[in-house]
Amino acid sequence: MNYYAGIDLGGTFIKCGLVDETGNIICKDKIPTGKERPYREIAADMANLVFALADRAQIGRQDVKAVGIGAPGAIDSKNGVIVYSNNICWKNVPLCREVSAAVGLPAYITNDANAAALGEHFCGAGKKYSSTIFVTLGTGVGGGIVIDGKLFEGNKSAGAEIGHEVIRFGGEKCTCGRRGCFEAYASATALIAQTRRAMLKDRDSALWKLCGGELERVDGKTAFDGMRAGDKCGERVVKRYIGYLAEGITNLANVFRPEAILLGGGVCAEGDNLLKPLKRKVHRLLYGGTKYAPVEIAVASLGNDAGLCGAARLAMVKSAEWKR
Repeated sequence: MNYYAGIDLGGTFIKCGLVDETGNIICKDKIPTGKERPYREIAADMANLVFALADRAQIGRQDVKAVGIGAPGAIDSKNGVIVYSNNICWKNVPLCREVSAAVGLPAYITNDANAAALGEHFCGAGKKYSSTIFVTLGTGVGGGIVIDGKLFEGNKSAGAEIGHEVIRFGGEKCTCGRRGCFEAYASATALIAQTRRAMLKDRDSALWKLCGGELERVDGKTAFDGMRAGDKCGERVVKRYIGYLAEGITNLANVFRPEAILLGGGVCAEGDNLLKPLKRKVHRLLYGGTKYAPVEIAVASLGNDAGLCGAARLAMVKSAEWKR
């Protein structure tokens, strides 16, 4: 059996897992990133973590065939370079070259959202489909696109910024500088802002009680909790939020027509309260309807392991391509 190391590089932690050819995580661990250090030291830590996991799992080092890395920021995946990453304050870092030299194996890299998308497609909620889109609803809206089993990255790996499609011309200001972006309406950050604005317009709403009368305590669950309690303000916020989410997802479905769109992020814990109305809206809006080319909508399943699983899958695919 061959094994592949998947590394999820973050601003706080480096997570690594050894994954077999069927997508099983054999062993995993994490260490502090220490992002203030020179990148060569961090690359050496990655290599040492791969070795430590192989030894812990009693896997011969010769059976680990390649290393994949998911990293935040703008990534030149072809040349193995982190062009820019705000999370770890790097510019033009040749990370794959350094990791490869330290570990003695081929190393490959992609954006962390792309890695998570690939992970869900390979061994998560998308494993039974050939084409999937992963959408994560967090501080922003990110994700990745897999078409016929292959990661789509666009020109110079700079594509698939799905959070920055415009769903409302001239709408809310987005962090990217444009107005009306999907992210500005469907992220958890946006949901919290929408809930607070609605509460300020309705001082009698039960949402005030749910957050102890403090707007700062509003989170992504508040409106849903209010809806469950029968609060009309909460119901309106949830209905509108799901409407925004449906618009962005329908756009993605109409352009790429994947077999499934997988959702990640804390708001997905709402389960059917989110999914059932969302599916109804998307299926009603979908170009051509759902009979000929349906699009399933489901919750991602790998959680925090999606990135390292996808990075390992990247290593599998790229090393196989190199051999050919």
